[in-house]
Amino acid sequence: MPKHYIERILRARVYDVAKETPLDPARQLTEKLASPVYLKREDLQPVFSFKLRGAFNRMAQLDAEARERGVIAASAGNHAQGVALAARHLGIKATIVMPRTTPPIKVKAVRRLGGKPVLQGDSFDEAYVHALELVKEQGQTLIHPFDDPDVIAGQGTIAVEILKQHPDPIEAVFVPVGGGGLIGGIAAYIKYVRPEIKVIGVEPEDAASMHAALQAGRRVVLKQVGLFADGVAVRQAGKETFKLARDYVDEIILVSADEICAAIKDVFEDTRTVAEPAGALSVAGLKKYVAREGACDKGLIAIESGANINFDRLRHVAERAELGEGREALLAVEIPEQPGSFHRFCRILGRRYITEFNYRYADSRNAQVFAGVEVGGDDERLELIGRLKENGFPVTDMSHNEVAKLHIRYMVGGHAPGLENELLYRFEFPERPGALLKFLTGLGKRWNISLFHYRNHGAAYGRVLMGIQVQRQEQALFEQMLERLGYPFWDESENPAYLLFAGTEELEL
Repeated sequence: MPKHYIERILRARVYDVAKETPLDPARQLTEKLASPVYLKREDLQPVFSFKLRGAFNRMAQLDAEARERGVIAASAGNHAQGVALAARHLGIKATIVMPRTTPPIKVKAVRRLGGKPVLQGDSFDEAYVHALELVKEQGQTLIHPFDDPDVIAGQGTIAVEILKQHPDPIEAVFVPVGGGGLIGGIAAYIKYVRPEIKVIGVEPEDAASMHAALQAGRRVVLKQVGLFADGVAVRQAGKETFKLARDYVDEIILVSADEICAAIKDVFEDTRTVAEPAGALSVAGLKKYVAREGACDKGLIAIESGANINFDRLRHVAERAELGEGREALLAVEIPEQPGSFHRFCRILGRRYITEFNYRYADSRNAQVFAGVEVGGDDERLELIGRLKENGFPVTDMSHNEVAKLHIRYMVGGHAPGLENELLYRFEFPERPGALLKFLTGLGKRWNISLFHYRNHGAAYGRVLMGIQVQRQEQALFEQMLERLGYPFWDESENPAYLLFAGTEELEL
């Protein structure tokens, strides 16, 4: 199979619309990691993503009859723009089915490039099903975003450029993984030409379809995927791409959303450009690899795969980057409600930068403080927690607590003594007009809502934290109703962030 793909890759037509992108030294990352780091700048393509390589190569193979019928694609955005630009160049009509959660910047780009966007479903998979229905009805050719040999070969041209641009020793190439088209093409070429180079995929922890497939030895369908890195939010790896990954990919590294945000910041500091979450995925994986394996003297190459980020999402990225870098600690600290105790607490923090401080009087004995503190990494965070405890301040570390990071930090001081039968749930739902109203309507009026926090984070999914009064014997019935509602939910009733700052009783530390 590798030779078959080598021939396809070397014959691929991509440069009618794509360009050979630079392999830039990442000087600040190199200094930080004590290892030579390079960024393959696919964000500099005409559509700010690598996707037009595979799209154009696939469409260039169509005969005159197929071109006359037109093409259709399903995409969360980057493949859509690639297909639209390729279609315009080739004089082909293109319909693009996109999830309703797609960032507006990508929908507008498709229209600007001459494609016809059709918004359908809340995920790539739902959009893909609708695209297949349209193909049956109208007869267009489906341009698959990843599971097609010509698409895979087009993406593989990136590997040809990398090996030409960097003939010196290479330790590993880090590749963002969604459906697997990019890593399939890159791995097939690199392992044939320079098999000593590691090819390492990187996936979000909450959208790890290829990782799950490789572990199971077969393709699996994830129940749900996180949409923060929407460019790789795929529930099932491709059939062809799974075979390539199984044979030629060395490993898949999983990273958190916070680690992706930190990687976006790293890319910005080195290039002064803003990568989209999927575009910075490889940098997050590269950093995790170095943390695990230690510094090396051979090249580490990360594919910066795209820069189509919705501007509203930058707020969320900025808030979480310091946490992802381990440079912010979120701490819940109990201090005595007496003169001088607050001053003593601040003296222990020293000259550290305070990123957040929330306090509200609760009773005459103790106060709960929610503090965000800048630290130099995990070691310093743990050292600070130890010093606070040694000085008589009970501490709960909230740095990795999703409820604390998403909600409680913005609503501290909400104890409700005497409130009975309160349960706490966290929800996610697609962020589109009317979504919140639909959510509330679906809950009905049987149970009383006692706490509700919603904040638009500029992300594809909205998040809600809700307290609701439910008799214990009715909890199973209530959760059956939530299952029918169809939104992902988590019971957070025992979450310490809630119990400390918003629960009906104070938590004993």
